[in-house]
Amino acid sequence: MDAATMTKPAVLILLGPPGAGKGTQARMLEEKFGLVQLSTGDLLRAAVAASTEAGKAAKAVMEAGKLVSDEIVVNILRDRLAQPDCARGVILDGFPRTTVQAGALDALLAESGQGINAAINLEVDDAAMVTRISGRFTCGDCGEGYHDTFKAPVVAGTCDKCGSTNMKRRADDNAETVASRLVAYHEQTAPLIAYYKARDVLKSIDAMGDIDTIAADLAAIVKQATA
Repeated sequence: MDAATMTKPAVLILLGPPGAGKGTQARMLEEKFGLVQLSTGDLLRAAVAASTEAGKAAKAVMEAGKLVSDEIVVNILRDRLAQPDCARGVILDGFPRTTVQAGALDALLAESGQGINAAINLEVDDAAMVTRISGRFTCGDCGEGYHDTFKAPVVAGTCDKCGSTNMKRRADDNAETVASRLVAYHEQTAPLIAYYKARDVLKSIDAMGDIDTIAADLAAIVKQATA
């Protein structure tokens, strides 16, 4: 089943530690299946910019220097899922991060009779994440992801996809911060693996191979989960 034949909305979740390639793979699934990638950061920024009710609430919290509550994030996600471009389905990247958020997501989807088609765990070796994370960067215009070693642009400093030379690196994409981020992942997000396994929607793939092989494995799971 591809973008031309998918007939029902799909809700897919990508799980994996920082550097596992969730963003890159989500964009590839977007293009192949006509799905919409939804990341928490992008959702918050868009809601604030659009001055939706949930966006106003999020802005007030962030301006106060506090963390946006799960309730606000869920309200923003509810608004986003109702938009026409999400009719084919979505890929959630970065949400849920905890089992509490997973429960809130289940409740939200139940409002419209939906559920999780698949929660796909990208299995990686923690030690290898140091190299992956410290070498990655993105196009500041279209968001295409690159890596110094594994996926360099054909022309150095120029995006293969849109031709922009506006390349960006995250300040925290360095070896010094990887360990603490991995600890946080294992403590907060890894329990989602057991959560979705108990609901019989967990799928796992080896995400240490090349990008195209991982993409093919993911596509096979998506086809099966949305059939």
